[in-house]
Amino acid sequence: MGHPRAVEIYKKLLTLTRKAALEVEADRQLHYGDYINHEDEWFPDDFEKILQEGHDLGQRMHKAFSDAFDRGYKHVVIIGSDCPEIDAKTLQDAFTRLNQNDAVIGPANDGGYYLLGLSRKVNIFTDIKWSTESVFDETVSQIKKHHLSYYVLPEKTDLDTIEDLQKFPSL
Repeated sequence: MGHPRAVEIYKKLLTLTRKAALEVEADRQLHYGDYINHEDEWFPDDFEKILQEGHDLGQRMHKAFSDAFDRGYKHVVIIGSDCPEIDAKTLQDAFTRLNQNDAVIGPANDGGYYLLGLSRKVNIFTDIKWSTESVFDETVSQIKKHHLSYYVLPEKTDLDTIEDLQKFPSL
């Protein structure tokens, strides 16, 4: 599809993600990969901007969760930006489910997940082969290994392929 079209789609996904996050009553953080862009549309009044730390996705997510719990948060939910079906209702449901569960996870159609929430500090990010079809199953195995109660949200689509994109003509 080419770089310009891919950037256009990604910007639309970011807009959908930002809109969903802003509709939920919660403190919000945006974790950047390489550098913090202070000139983007994620305003500091709405999102605390943080640079990710860690060598792989698991280390970066563990660090984000750990830091949030160290700051006193009781429920922490993390989402990606490649799920066009993410909405405020799903995010609010995740926070609500954390009142009765240690973890909440939203499976993605590609074998990963679009959302993960925890209600306590624990490292469930080891022994996972990131960017594979087994990420969801391996994460649930880690949740069980740590004897955490958990709730599974409805499956949603991550955009990884042209076929995924064709399900969302508005993008």
